Amino acid sequence: MTNKIFLIIAILVFGFSCKPNQTENFKVLQKGFVPELDADSAYHYTAQQVAFGPRVPNTPAHQACGNYLADELRRFGAEVIEQETTLYTYKQQAIHSKNIIASFQPENKNRVLLCAHWDSRPFADQDPNPVNHKHAIDGANDGAGACGLLLEIARQIGLQSTTTGIDIILFDAEDWGTPEFEQEIYGSQGWCLGSQYWAQHPHIPNYSARFGILLDMVSAPNAQFYKEYFSMRNAQRIVTKVWATAEVLGYNQYFINQEGPAITDDHNEIFKYRHIPCIDIIQTDANDNHRFGTYWHTLNDNMQAVSTETMKAVGQVVLSVIYNEK
Repeated sequence: MTNKIFLIIAILVFGFSCKPNQTENFKVLQKGFVPELDADSAYHYTAQQVAFGPRVPNTPAHQACGNYLADELRRFGAEVIEQETTLYTYKQQAIHSKNIIASFQPENKNRVLLCAHWDSRPFADQDPNPVNHKHAIDGANDGAGACGLLLEIARQIGLQSTTTGIDIILFDAEDWGTPEFEQEIYGSQGWCLGSQYWAQHPHIPNYSARFGILLDMVSAPNAQFYKEYFSMRNAQRIVTKVWATAEVLGYNQYFINQEGPAITDDHNEIFKYRHIPCIDIIQTDANDNHRFGTYWHTLNDNMQAVSTETMKAVGQVVLSVIYNEK
Protein backbone atom coordinates (compact mmCIF):
# COMPACT_ATOMS: atom_id res chain seq x y z
CA MET A 1 0.00 0.00 0.00
CA THR A 2 1.36 3.37 -0.92
CA ASN A 3 1.68 6.06 1.70
CA LYS A 4 0.21 8.89 -0.31
CA ILE A 5 -2.55 9.67 -2.73
CA PHE A 6 -2.25 12.64 -5.08
CA LEU A 7 -5.71 13.74 -6.08
CA ILE A 8 -6.24 16.17 -8.92
CA ILE A 9 -9.93 15.83 -9.55
CA ALA A 10 -12.33 18.32 -11.04
CA ILE A 11 -15.85 17.07 -11.48
CA LEU A 12 -19.20 18.72 -12.05
CA VAL A 13 -21.92 16.83 -10.25
CA PHE A 14 -25.59 17.47 -11.02
CA GLY A 15 -28.72 16.61 -9.15
CA PHE A 16 -27.55 15.83 -5.64
CA SER A 17 -30.84 15.62 -3.80
CA CYS A 18 -31.11 17.45 -0.49
CA LYS A 19 -34.80 16.75 -0.15
CA PRO A 20 -37.54 15.56 -2.52
CA ASN A 21 -37.90 17.83 -5.58
CA GLN A 22 -34.89 19.92 -4.57
CA THR A 23 -31.60 19.75 -6.47
CA GLU A 24 -28.50 21.85 -6.72
CA ASN A 25 -25.45 21.96 -8.92
CA PHE A 26 -22.04 22.26 -7.37
CA LYS A 27 -18.41 21.62 -8.10
CA VAL A 28 -16.11 19.32 -6.24
CA LEU A 29 -12.55 20.46 -6.74
CA GLN A 30 -9.72 18.61 -5.05
CA LYS A 31 -6.07 19.36 -5.68
CA GLY A 32 -2.82 18.33 -4.13
CA PHE A 33 -1.69 16.04 -1.37
CA VAL A 34 -4.04 13.77 0.52
CA PRO A 35 -2.57 10.97 2.65
CA GLU A 36 -3.81 7.44 2.24
CA LEU A 37 -5.62 6.19 5.31
CA ASP A 38 -4.21 2.94 6.69
CA ALA A 39 -7.34 0.99 7.64
CA ASP A 40 -5.30 -1.72 9.35
CA SER A 41 -3.82 0.95 11.60
CA ALA A 42 -7.29 2.31 12.42
CA TYR A 43 -8.47 -1.24 13.15
CA HIS A 44 -5.51 -1.74 15.50
CA TYR A 45 -6.33 1.41 17.45
CA THR A 46 -9.92 0.19 17.71
CA ALA A 47 -8.89 -3.23 19.01
CA GLN A 48 -6.58 -1.62 21.56
CA GLN A 49 -9.51 0.27 23.06
CA VAL A 50 -11.78 -2.76 23.13
CA ALA A 51 -9.04 -4.77 24.86
CA PHE A 52 -9.40 -2.55 27.93
CA GLY A 53 -12.99 -3.77 28.32
CA PRO A 54 -16.12 -1.58 28.26
CA ARG A 55 -15.05 2.05 28.73
CA VAL A 56 -17.79 2.97 31.17
CA PRO A 57 -17.09 6.06 33.33
CA ASN A 58 -16.07 5.27 36.93
CA THR A 59 -14.35 2.02 35.92
CA PRO A 60 -10.64 1.09 35.69
CA ALA A 61 -11.09 0.23 31.99
CA HIS A 62 -12.36 3.75 31.32
CA GLN A 63 -9.44 5.35 33.15
CA ALA A 64 -6.85 3.17 31.41
CA CYS A 65 -8.29 3.72 27.95
CA GLY A 66 -8.52 7.47 28.47
CA ASN A 67 -4.83 7.54 29.33
CA TYR A 68 -4.06 5.46 26.23
CA LEU A 69 -5.99 7.77 23.90
CA ALA A 70 -4.39 10.93 25.29
CA ASP A 71 -0.90 9.40 25.14
CA GLU A 72 -1.34 8.30 21.52
CA LEU A 73 -2.53 11.73 20.44
CA ARG A 74 0.48 13.32 22.13
CA ARG A 75 2.74 10.80 20.40
CA PHE A 76 1.39 12.00 17.06
CA GLY A 77 2.39 15.57 17.88
CA ALA A 78 -0.87 17.08 19.10
CA GLU A 79 -1.21 19.41 22.06
CA VAL A 80 -3.60 17.54 24.34
CA ILE A 81 -5.95 18.86 27.00
CA GLU A 82 -7.79 16.43 29.26
CA GLN A 83 -10.96 18.20 30.33
CA GLU A 84 -12.11 16.43 33.49
CA THR A 85 -15.28 17.09 35.43
CA THR A 86 -18.13 15.45 37.32
CA LEU A 87 -21.34 14.91 35.39
CA TYR A 88 -24.67 13.44 36.43
CA THR A 89 -26.60 10.64 34.75
CA TYR A 90 -30.35 10.35 34.20
CA LYS A 91 -30.50 8.94 37.77
CA GLN A 92 -28.36 11.79 39.12
CA GLN A 93 -25.48 9.39 39.63
CA ALA A 94 -22.15 11.23 39.69
CA ILE A 95 -19.68 10.07 37.06
CA HIS A 96 -16.13 11.15 36.36
CA SER A 97 -15.92 12.41 32.79
CA LYS A 98 -12.91 13.25 30.65
CA ASN A 99 -13.11 14.92 27.25
CA ILE A 100 -9.83 14.48 25.36
CA ILE A 101 -8.96 17.45 23.13
CA ALA A 102 -6.05 17.20 20.68
CA SER A 103 -4.99 20.27 18.72
CA PHE A 104 -2.70 20.48 15.70
CA GLN A 105 -1.33 23.95 14.86
CA PRO A 106 -3.10 25.54 17.85
CA GLU A 107 -1.86 28.97 16.76
CA ASN A 108 -3.76 28.71 13.45
CA LYS A 109 -6.97 30.76 13.61
CA ASN A 110 -8.60 28.77 10.80
CA ARG A 111 -9.77 25.53 12.38
CA VAL A 112 -11.73 22.38 11.59
CA LEU A 113 -13.23 20.17 14.30
CA LEU A 114 -13.32 16.37 14.14
CA CYS A 115 -15.00 14.47 16.96
CA ALA A 116 -16.39 11.19 18.27
CA HIS A 117 -17.33 9.70 21.63
CA TRP A 118 -15.00 7.28 23.38
CA ASP A 119 -17.14 5.89 26.22
CA SER A 120 -19.08 2.60 26.14
CA ARG A 121 -22.76 2.18 26.91
CA PRO A 122 -23.28 0.63 30.36
CA PHE A 123 -26.46 -1.14 29.20
CA ALA A 124 -27.02 -3.68 26.43
CA ASP A 125 -30.67 -2.64 26.48
CA GLN A 126 -31.29 -3.61 22.85
CA ASP A 127 -29.86 -7.10 23.24
CA PRO A 128 -32.31 -9.84 22.20
CA ASN A 129 -31.64 -11.61 25.50
CA PRO A 130 -33.14 -9.61 28.42
CA VAL A 131 -30.61 -11.21 30.77
CA ASN A 132 -27.94 -9.06 29.10
CA HIS A 133 -29.73 -5.73 29.39
CA LYS A 134 -27.80 -4.54 32.45
CA HIS A 135 -24.41 -5.58 31.07
CA ALA A 136 -22.04 -3.02 29.55
CA ILE A 137 -21.21 -3.36 25.85
CA ASP A 138 -17.77 -3.49 24.23
CA GLY A 139 -18.72 -0.59 21.97
CA ALA A 140 -16.34 -1.71 19.24
CA ASN A 141 -18.28 0.09 16.52
CA ASP A 142 -20.28 2.42 18.77
CA GLY A 143 -17.36 4.33 20.25
CA ALA A 144 -14.03 2.64 19.62
CA GLY A 145 -14.26 2.48 15.82
CA ALA A 146 -14.70 6.22 15.34
CA CYS A 147 -11.92 6.94 17.84
CA GLY A 148 -9.68 4.43 16.05
CA LEU A 149 -10.27 6.32 12.82
CA LEU A 150 -9.51 9.65 14.46
CA LEU A 151 -6.28 8.27 15.92
CA GLU A 152 -5.21 7.17 12.45
CA ILE A 153 -6.18 10.56 11.03
CA ALA A 154 -4.17 12.22 13.81
CA ARG A 155 -1.18 10.03 12.93
CA GLN A 156 -1.40 11.18 9.32
CA ILE A 157 -1.68 14.84 10.34
CA GLY A 158 1.40 14.39 12.50
CA LEU A 159 3.30 13.19 9.44
CA GLN A 160 2.01 15.89 7.07
CA SER A 161 0.29 19.04 8.30
CA THR A 162 -2.98 20.33 6.92
CA THR A 163 -3.39 23.94 5.82
CA THR A 164 -5.96 24.59 8.53
CA GLY A 165 -5.58 23.83 12.21
CA ILE A 166 -7.32 20.64 13.30
CA ASP A 167 -8.95 19.91 16.64
CA ILE A 168 -9.87 16.33 17.48
CA ILE A 169 -12.20 15.97 20.44
CA LEU A 170 -13.08 12.61 21.95
CA PHE A 171 -16.21 13.22 24.00
CA ASP A 172 -16.97 11.24 27.13
CA ALA A 173 -20.32 10.21 28.62
CA GLU A 174 -22.22 10.26 25.33
CA ASP A 175 -23.87 6.89 25.78
CA TRP A 176 -25.27 6.96 29.33
CA GLY A 177 -28.79 7.86 28.24
CA THR A 178 -31.78 6.23 29.91
CA PRO A 179 -31.95 2.52 29.04
CA GLU A 180 -35.13 1.38 27.38
CA PHE A 181 -36.14 -0.68 30.40
CA GLU A 182 -36.24 2.48 32.60
CA GLN A 183 -37.68 5.05 30.19
CA GLU A 184 -41.18 4.78 31.62
CA ILE A 185 -39.76 6.02 34.92
CA TYR A 186 -37.10 8.52 33.83
CA GLY A 187 -37.97 9.36 30.23
CA SER A 188 -35.25 9.56 27.58
CA GLN A 189 -32.51 11.80 28.95
CA GLY A 190 -28.85 11.84 29.89
CA TRP A 191 -27.34 11.54 26.41
CA CYS A 192 -24.31 13.47 25.12
CA LEU A 193 -23.22 14.71 28.54
CA GLY A 194 -19.56 15.22 27.63
CA SER A 195 -20.27 17.26 24.51
CA GLN A 196 -22.82 19.36 26.38
CA TYR A 197 -20.18 20.18 28.97
CA TRP A 198 -17.48 21.01 26.43
CA ALA A 199 -19.82 23.11 24.28
CA GLN A 200 -20.68 25.23 27.33
CA HIS A 201 -17.11 25.20 28.70
CA PRO A 202 -14.82 25.05 25.65
CA HIS A 203 -11.13 24.39 26.19
CA ILE A 204 -10.43 27.84 24.69
CA PRO A 205 -12.72 30.78 25.50
CA ASN A 206 -14.96 31.66 22.56
CA TYR A 207 -13.71 28.64 20.63
CA SER A 208 -14.94 28.41 17.06
CA ALA A 209 -14.22 26.40 13.93
CA ARG A 210 -15.18 26.65 10.28
CA PHE A 211 -17.12 23.41 10.59
CA GLY A 212 -17.19 20.12 12.43
CA ILE A 213 -17.53 16.45 11.47
CA LEU A 214 -18.82 14.00 14.06
CA LEU A 215 -18.13 10.30 13.49
CA ASP A 216 -20.45 7.83 15.22
CA MET A 217 -20.83 4.14 14.38
CA VAL A 218 -18.72 4.41 11.24
CA SER A 219 -16.97 1.03 11.10
CA ALA A 220 -19.58 -1.73 10.74
CA PRO A 221 -19.47 -4.03 7.68
CA ASN A 222 -21.47 -2.59 4.77
CA ALA A 223 -22.62 0.38 6.85
CA GLN A 224 -24.63 3.04 5.08
CA PHE A 225 -24.63 6.72 5.95
CA TYR A 226 -27.59 8.92 5.09
CA LYS A 227 -27.70 12.71 5.26
CA GLU A 228 -28.80 13.15 8.86
CA TYR A 229 -31.71 15.54 9.39
CA PHE A 230 -30.12 18.10 11.75
CA SER A 231 -26.89 18.06 9.74
CA MET A 232 -28.88 19.09 6.68
CA ARG A 233 -30.68 21.84 8.57
CA ASN A 234 -27.63 23.30 10.29
CA ALA A 235 -24.69 22.43 8.03
CA GLN A 236 -26.01 21.56 4.58
CA ARG A 237 -22.93 22.95 2.82
CA ILE A 238 -20.69 20.58 4.76
CA VAL A 239 -22.97 17.61 4.09
CA THR A 240 -22.83 18.43 0.38
CA LYS A 241 -19.04 18.67 0.46
CA VAL A 242 -18.58 15.37 2.29
CA TRP A 243 -21.07 13.33 0.27
CA ALA A 244 -19.74 14.76 -3.01
CA THR A 245 -16.21 13.86 -1.97
CA ALA A 246 -17.37 10.32 -1.22
CA GLU A 247 -18.84 10.04 -4.71
CA VAL A 248 -15.65 11.32 -6.33
CA LEU A 249 -13.64 8.75 -4.38
CA GLY A 250 -16.00 5.92 -5.31
CA TYR A 251 -17.58 5.39 -1.90
CA ASN A 252 -21.19 6.20 -2.74
CA GLN A 253 -22.23 2.68 -1.73
CA TYR A 254 -21.53 3.84 1.84
CA PHE A 255 -22.56 7.51 1.58
CA ILE A 256 -26.16 7.35 0.40
CA ASN A 257 -27.54 10.38 -1.43
CA GLN A 258 -30.75 10.53 0.58
CA GLU A 259 -31.86 12.30 3.73
CA GLY A 260 -31.96 10.23 6.88
CA PRO A 261 -33.67 10.55 10.24
CA ALA A 262 -33.05 13.11 12.97
CA ILE A 263 -30.49 11.81 15.46
CA THR A 264 -29.83 12.94 19.03
CA ASP A 265 -26.05 13.17 19.03
CA ASP A 266 -23.07 15.32 19.96
CA HIS A 267 -23.26 17.48 16.81
CA ASN A 268 -26.46 19.09 18.08
CA GLU A 269 -24.75 20.31 21.26
CA ILE A 270 -21.89 21.75 19.20
CA PHE A 271 -24.28 23.74 17.02
CA LYS A 272 -26.58 24.74 19.88
CA TYR A 273 -23.92 26.19 22.17
CA ARG A 274 -20.96 27.00 19.88
CA HIS A 275 -22.87 27.75 16.64
CA ILE A 276 -20.41 25.64 14.67
CA PRO A 277 -22.00 23.94 11.64
CA CYS A 278 -21.36 20.30 12.47
CA ILE A 279 -22.51 17.19 10.63
CA ASP A 280 -23.04 13.66 11.89
CA ILE A 281 -21.72 10.77 9.81
CA ILE A 282 -23.68 7.95 11.44
CA GLN A 283 -24.90 4.56 10.32
CA THR A 284 -28.65 4.16 10.03
CA ASP A 285 -30.60 1.12 8.89
CA ALA A 286 -32.59 1.80 5.72
CA ASN A 287 -35.16 -0.77 6.82
CA ASP A 288 -35.76 0.99 10.14
CA ASN A 289 -34.62 4.59 10.30
CA HIS A 290 -34.73 4.67 14.10
CA ARG A 291 -32.16 1.91 14.54
CA PHE A 292 -28.48 1.61 13.80
CA GLY A 293 -27.77 -2.01 12.90
CA THR A 294 -28.48 -5.31 14.63
CA TYR A 295 -25.43 -5.05 16.91
CA TRP A 296 -26.44 -1.60 18.28
CA HIS A 297 -26.52 -1.49 22.09
CA THR A 298 -26.12 -5.27 22.30
CA LEU A 299 -23.31 -7.54 23.41
CA ASN A 300 -22.69 -8.21 19.71
CA ASP A 301 -21.05 -4.81 19.32
CA ASN A 302 -17.62 -6.43 19.41
CA MET A 303 -14.71 -6.54 16.98
CA GLN A 304 -16.77 -8.64 14.58
CA ALA A 305 -18.85 -5.49 14.06
CA VAL A 306 -15.79 -3.65 12.70
CA SER A 307 -14.75 -3.65 9.03
CA THR A 308 -11.52 -2.27 7.62
CA GLU A 309 -13.32 -1.64 4.32
CA THR A 310 -15.86 0.66 5.94
CA MET A 311 -13.16 2.38 7.99
CA LYS A 312 -11.14 2.97 4.84
CA ALA A 313 -14.11 4.58 3.09
CA VAL A 314 -15.02 6.93 5.93
CA GLY A 315 -11.46 7.80 6.86
CA GLN A 316 -10.37 8.51 3.31
CA VAL A 317 -13.33 10.81 2.75
CA VAL A 318 -12.58 12.76 5.95
CA LEU A 319 -8.88 13.03 5.08
CA SER A 320 -9.73 14.30 1.62
CA VAL A 321 -12.07 16.94 3.03
CA ILE A 322 -9.66 18.31 5.62
CA TYR A 323 -6.56 18.27 3.39
CA ASN A 324 -8.43 20.19 0.70
CA GLU A 325 -9.67 22.83 3.15
CA LYS A 326 -7.66 25.98 2.43
